[in-house]
Order: sequence, then structure tokens, then C-alpha cells
Amino acid sequence: MSGHSKWATTKHKKAANDAKRSKLWAKLIKDIEVAARTGGGDPAANPTLDDMIKKAKKASVPGDNIERARKRGSGEIAGGSDWQTVMYEGYGTNGVAVLIECLTDNRNRAATEVRTAMTKNGGNLGESGSVAYMFERTGVVTIQKGELTEDDVLMAVLDAGADEVNDLGEEFEIICKPTDLTAVKEALTAEGIEVEDSEQEFRAGVEVDLDAEGAKKMMRLIDALEESDDVQNVYTNMTFSDEVAAQLDD
Repeated sequence: MSGHSKWATTKHKKAANDAKRSKLWAKLIKDIEVAARTGGGDPAANPTLDDMIKKAKKASVPGDNIERARKRGSGEIAGGSDWQTVMYEGYGTNGVAVLIECLTDNRNRAATEVRTAMTKNGGNLGESGSVAYMFERTGVVTIQKGELTEDDVLMAVLDAGADEVNDLGEEFEIICKPTDLTAVKEALTAEGIEVEDSEQEFRAGVEVDLDAEGAKKMMRLIDALEESDDVQNVYTNMTFSDEVAAQLDD
């Protein structure tokens, strides 16, 4: 959707400039530990673990920290936590749907912190299933645009199961089913196209377009939620124009 800023791209830019780097590192290390626990400690045989390690390296997480998290998850060393995934659902300003993914070893703490952040920032927690039906788990691969055209990218990934290619300005975003994520990345690599980032996330089928005021309120809510160490990801169905995005940067 050219001309509109997806929350995902805003999130990536924000993470790159985030002064609280240690909090980002903690979340990435947790992802590595969980990936190793669920799919084994060998990155070559565990694509999710491989992705998480690359993401951590890109964020400058020290190699020793990455390796210890991998070993904790695989059971090679002691000390791994019993991380559990918990999803919370609700609404923010202007009826924006919010899906909050937590990875926690204390469900009561996670629930309290999420509820507090929502209540203090104009949000409302909903019942299980209240907004989840709007979202679908999706595979997302990001590449730098460089000299590439949209047709170049489409030709490279169409047979690998890609559903669409979106122009994000300086990057192309390739959408696919989570099960096709590895095939899409391999197809890009085969064409000499470097993968910038890849992940599974939730995308909404219906979006709510926000003005500057609404977007600022939603960003405050998201920031408050992400202050919690238990919150791994926040997904919304908000979108806003490039003009509104520029005002958020002011």
C-alpha cells in the first residue's frame, strides 16, 4: 500500500533508534531460547532459530549472549526458563484492534502489566477472540530495494509461494504463508537478492486509517505495552499516511 505507513515499518525504524537497546536485546534472547527449545539447537536444521540468531546479530546482541541463549533453550546448559506464549486482545483509540503477544514465565504479572498499560493509555482489553479473528498469521520477508523493481522481486518469488510484494519506499516487503517463508528466502538467495529481515507476524484483513492525533495516541499505547518485559510483539490494524508518519517523527 504505497503512500501509507504500515506499523511494521514504523516499528523497525523505531527499534533501530531505540535508546532502550537492552530491552530489545532481552526480547531477542528470549526468542532464541524458545526457538531452540521448540525446534532444536542446530540453526542449520531449525530455520526459526537461524532467523532469530540473525535478527539478534543485526541488533548487535553480543555473540556470547546469543550462544548462551541457544544452549539454554536446547538444554546444553542449565538455566532456561519455562516461557509460555499468551495472547491478549483489545481495542485502542478509534476502534483500532490490538493483539498483544506475550512470552512470559509469570502469567499473572503479564496480565497485570498489559491491563495497566491499556487502561492508562485509552485502550480496553477484550475477551479472548474479540479481535483475533481479524488477524492472520503471515510470513513477511523484507529486502532492500536498491536497483530492483517490483517485477524483479515478483519473478524471483512467485513460484516459491509469495502472495504479494509491497513497495515500502526504500524496501520491498514480500507477503507469504508462514509455511512458505523458507522457500521464499531460498528463492531470493538463488537470484542473488539479500534478505534484510524475515519473520512471522499477524496482519489484519481490515485496517483503520488514523489521523495524526489518533496515530500519536496509538503509538503511546504501543510504547506503554512494550515497556513490559513480558510483551514480545504488539500487532494492530492501524495504518496512516506518509504525511502523518512525518508528524510522528517530529
